[in-house]
Amino acid sequence: MNTEKQQLNLAIVGLGGMGNWHRETIAKNDKLTVCGSFDINPKRQQFAKDHGIIPYDSFEAVLADPKVDIILCATPNDVHKDIVVRALQAGKHVVCEKPVAITSADLQEMIDTAKQSGKLFTVHQNRRWDEDYLTIKNIFNQKLLGDIFRIESRVHGSRGIPGDWRNEKEHGGGMVLDWGVHLFDQILMMLPGQIKKVYATLSHVTNELVDDGFDVELTFDNGIHVLIEVGTSNFISLPRWYMLGRDGTAVIHDWSLNGEMVRITDWSKNDAVPIRTAAGLTKTMAPRTKETIKTQPLPIVREDVKGFYNNVVATIKGNATSVVTHDQLMRVMKLMEAIFESHEKQQAIDFE
Repeated sequence: MNTEKQQLNLAIVGLGGMGNWHRETIAKNDKLTVCGSFDINPKRQQFAKDHGIIPYDSFEAVLADPKVDIILCATPNDVHKDIVVRALQAGKHVVCEKPVAITSADLQEMIDTAKQSGKLFTVHQNRRWDEDYLTIKNIFNQKLLGDIFRIESRVHGSRGIPGDWRNEKEHGGGMVLDWGVHLFDQILMMLPGQIKKVYATLSHVTNELVDDGFDVELTFDNGIHVLIEVGTSNFISLPRWYMLGRDGTAVIHDWSLNGEMVRITDWSKNDAVPIRTAAGLTKTMAPRTKETIKTQPLPIVREDVKGFYNNVVATIKGNATSVVTHDQLMRVMKLMEAIFESHEKQQAIDFE
């Protein structure tokens, strides 16, 4: 996989919203150049011209150009497999948007083709670089809350599904494949151990063809319970992250990393002053006294999203290994299939 070229050339297939995000991101990378793009939409071809990118006349022209080292697949989900397989067979390295495929069988075909070609095949799991995720992962790794027993990860919106391929089943739409693939990947990268049970409920509030939200409960063999939730009809959003440990709780409210940690300082002082409700007293749910807890700011982790493409280049040059592996991709794909099965059967599914 090693190459002597100092600058690698990347062609974008599918210059829509995400494809353009890649164009803007790669422009800041001194090891990569966007050498061209192809899109079936004439307006996106003109957009490429307007932004100084040569538009190829066809996907075949992209494959045939010897100066193209990497092909980025940023098309709707249902055509990922065909583009990835053909690009690898043409001797190109491939970066694919997520979800990488609709089924694990399709993903296996892509992996097999990559092994046969000897080229890099990886997926843009970009939300591994999200600072909210890295911050909560840091809290977990440092055991700042003691032994963790529950994690809740949520993304809430109130606009339904965008009016594009994301709300069409035949194109691989729906929130499990759209946002779920990020949130599942984050949890699986954070937590050690194996998933034992999967229970899922999908919602169809604004769309009958695909899921516009979901609740997924995961039970790990180490005793940690995880709730992953996506909603597109939530006009009051619940926290992005909520982590419970034996010695404290952490909350991250939003993308701006507003939140805090509350940690126990003295377990010996466990008496509570009862509080009065309209219907009586409660001691169990009375708040802790201030001398037994400490509120602290989040230990925020900063990151540069360029880390993904830096790893892609280093891997191609033989100086690193891919941070997004085929085994990781398959595990997430299998989990999403288990989620659909659980919803259909309305029961928990054994996993791994």
